[in-house]
Amino acid sequence: MGLTAFLHHHLPRVWLQRGPMAWALWPVSLVYGALGAWRRWAYAKGIFKTQRVPALVIVVGNVVAGGAGKTPVTIAVAKHLMAQGFKVGVISRGHGRQTRDTRAVTPDSAPMDVGDEPLLIHQATGAPVWVARARADAAMGLLQAHPDVQILLCDDGLQHWALARDIEICVMDERGVGNGWLLPAGPLREAWPRRVDAVLQTGPVSSNGPANTYHAPRQLADHARSADGRRIALESLADANAAPLHAVAGLARPEAFFEMLRQSGLRLASTTALPDHHPYLNWHAQPGLTWLCTEKDAAKLWLHEPGALAVPLVVTPEPGFWLALDARIGQLLQR
Repeated sequence: MGLTAFLHHHLPRVWLQRGPMAWALWPVSLVYGALGAWRRWAYAKGIFKTQRVPALVIVVGNVVAGGAGKTPVTIAVAKHLMAQGFKVGVISRGHGRQTRDTRAVTPDSAPMDVGDEPLLIHQATGAPVWVARARADAAMGLLQAHPDVQILLCDDGLQHWALARDIEICVMDERGVGNGWLLPAGPLREAWPRRVDAVLQTGPVSSNGPANTYHAPRQLADHARSADGRRIALESLADANAAPLHAVAGLARPEAFFEMLRQSGLRLASTTALPDHHPYLNWHAQPGLTWLCTEKDAAKLWLHEPGALAVPLVVTPEPGFWLALDARIGQLLQR
């Protein structure tokens, strides 16, 4: 088994329980935990500097490795705040991009230049989005270009202590914290539990979870989107006379997307699981096939497979989350 296949397919299964492989990696996780604790202490004591920017900063992230739905949550929060009348911007590191500078995301940006997730966020919300290796640099660049922005959303970055934040939202899925161990023996990026303002659970909500846990069901939209913007009802793709469907996903957990397609009534003739942020540079067009992909993959896949259909992923937090978020923002702005 190659290293890439091990990291993306086998290791996540190791993290679900405390089996022999997890125990073998456990001593390494102690070193990882010690380094992480020292780094956080260094920021708390001012040894490493934390930068505060002239806007309210909300971080949407997670404490486990692998996708849990951070980007759909960021999109949902951005749309909610914009509907409330706030001027909102989004910053990101732009994972998977080949550039290293600080730059704005535009509707025509290439995914390889800005990252697939920042591009998706900008296209879905219309909010200004900036990327940089250091999120504080992205924040300052965005605020200089858009001084009217009141609230900055940081897509990922719970462990990025160099940027001061006012609100932290932790997103979790049905995996929870897995076996409860730190990387690489388990999925945790940092020790859990720790204080955050809200936990959004996209899977079933546990009765013994934190009091500030809110349900945010994650599901596919009832339609797919073509490269030219047309909407195609999933119901029509599920028709018995429809062409065979082939699904592809470059995600941390591509099988989750495939299963959601099946639960929507779609019969998949084949599936192709790719690593997260896969660039699709070596993709060869295959005439006559109907491909389904995520919105995150679409901009890259459409360059080679213009007939592919992107199926949006929608996260819908329960009303209590919005009430709590609005109240917390109100408190902070009054100060």
